[in-house]
Amino acid sequence: MSISWRKKELPVLVLYAVVFYVYVIRRSLNLSHDHFHQVRGLGPGWIPNRLNDVSDAQWRNFRWNLPILTFVLGIFTLVANMLRSHYHLKAKGMSIVWLVISWIYLTYLHGAFIIFILFIVSANYLLVKIFARRKYFLFVLWLFNLTFLLSNRIYSGYSFSVFGNRWAYLDKFRGTFRWYICFNFVVLRMLSFGYDYHWANCNRFDQKKHIQRCDQCSSGKTCYLSLQERSIPDDRFSFNIYLCYLAYAPLYIAGPIISFNAFASQLDTPQKNYSLQKVAWYGFRWVMSLFLMELMTHFCYYNAFAISGLWKSLSPVDVFIIGYGVLNFMWLKFFLIWRYFRFWALVSGIETPENMPKCINNCYNLESFWKNWHASFNKWLVRYMYIPLGGSQRKLLNVWVIFTFVAIWHDLEWKLLSWAWLTCIFFIPEMIVKSAANTLKVESTLGVVIWRELQAVSGAITITCLMVANLIGFVIGPSGINWLSSVFFQREGLPVLGGLFLTFYVGTKLMIHISDAKQRRLLKSIKLANRCITEQFTISVHYSSGCTCFVYFYEVLTSVWPMPLEKSSFSCQHDVLTSVEITRKCPLHPYYIFAK
Repeated sequence: MSISWRKKELPVLVLYAVVFYVYVIRRSLNLSHDHFHQVRGLGPGWIPNRLNDVSDAQWRNFRWNLPILTFVLGIFTLVANMLRSHYHLKAKGMSIVWLVISWIYLTYLHGAFIIFILFIVSANYLLVKIFARRKYFLFVLWLFNLTFLLSNRIYSGYSFSVFGNRWAYLDKFRGTFRWYICFNFVVLRMLSFGYDYHWANCNRFDQKKHIQRCDQCSSGKTCYLSLQERSIPDDRFSFNIYLCYLAYAPLYIAGPIISFNAFASQLDTPQKNYSLQKVAWYGFRWVMSLFLMELMTHFCYYNAFAISGLWKSLSPVDVFIIGYGVLNFMWLKFFLIWRYFRFWALVSGIETPENMPKCINNCYNLESFWKNWHASFNKWLVRYMYIPLGGSQRKLLNVWVIFTFVAIWHDLEWKLLSWAWLTCIFFIPEMIVKSAANTLKVESTLGVVIWRELQAVSGAITITCLMVANLIGFVIGPSGINWLSSVFFQREGLPVLGGLFLTFYVGTKLMIHISDAKQRRLLKSIKLANRCITEQFTISVHYSSGCTCFVYFYEVLTSVWPMPLEKSSFSCQHDVLTSVEITRKCPLHPYYIFAK
């Protein structure tokens, strides 16, 4: 009954989704056409008779600097790869190459202010080397880094004039980019270096067991988890590799974030998981995504509506469409920025975690959303904060500490703290429900149907909460809460609120169907692999039987213990084990699981 009902409901859900997106796109086009003369932040576009939404400062700067950025990073990676290939350079040699390249790059970006960067990172290196083996090291490390993270923002990166008029002339050489903005990522890297050096001799990672369980590692490649967790030689923690890690040009401005262990390992041996063909395909997909962004910003002025405040005069349904559009714009913007820099890292031999592995419209719970939004930062937080704070045993407390740090790391603004604390509040009921669901096992058909409906309802509530938290944190601020309530909790807004909830309910059910389809494909591949195992085992039995007969006659003739029998038995066992490994996915390491 459950399967039959699911098959019947799927066409209805798909039809609803198609109608919804057709309506949203058409209404967005009409809004942009009717109000383009009232919104701020529109510039000339390359599509005839269309203006371009360049109201977002991050996207505008990235888009305008894309040609020169591509040229510079292309030259850098070409030079580095040629030197590596010609001189067969390893970690020490490549660190010097990238150190020279990256600090030339930083000098262009920050001018004379790289002196402040060098002073802080050198002090951090000395602190790590001196105190790393002490019990209070982690407290000292966090205190040092948080102090500079906050003071950099409070004093807007300092000034040379505070050291006297003799040095004031250096304030004129500011470069093209504010150094204290990029330094947020440097702080994460300094903390990663400190932790990895502190854990260097702990041997917490069982490499052999991991290789047996991980398809990627058992095939001769190396997964990111293995790169991050396995220990590296002490000479990799040198000052030049440390500076190279902090200033590595392709990842310096925006990431993705990579641990020191993973970076130093790949500096020695370039990544092999992405072939040249895969990297080229990755770049082509990025170009197609850029074209999609250009279409969005030329025809739907979501962000311009948001910063102009014009959406406050719109109807509730239009407010929802603009808010939904802003979140999709933000996702695509970060998707393009992060994948661009990850592409250049891959070209130069460094594989980093994918920051946006999942579409924003395919996440219906908070945990899944935050694992797939800035995923490399999530991995960093889990490894260096969540697990040291106690992991899932103190989950309710840990989320408050972690999201408060995330808000402060982004910027010192009340709206970001409001976003962080709202997210924590929304997290609590989800954690309680998941804990109860893990305790209660649903087996009956009716129970499964009820459970799926509850999932869809909770997903709709979660998506609504996510929209509200992100709009308050990144668009309207805490002062907009009252206005948002007054729009939707009135006679005109209540039907829209109901339609919004129904839409998210339908969307969640579609996501569940997609998840079920993936599981069915996985089970199908497992069955196929098991059939291969059976066939291999049958062949191996016949082969072993033949070998046994041969060995028997060989023993009679020579009276020597038959070594071929041992080889035959080993080969048979090896074949079966290899087939079993095909059916296994690389399991999630405890460092990447929020709850078990």
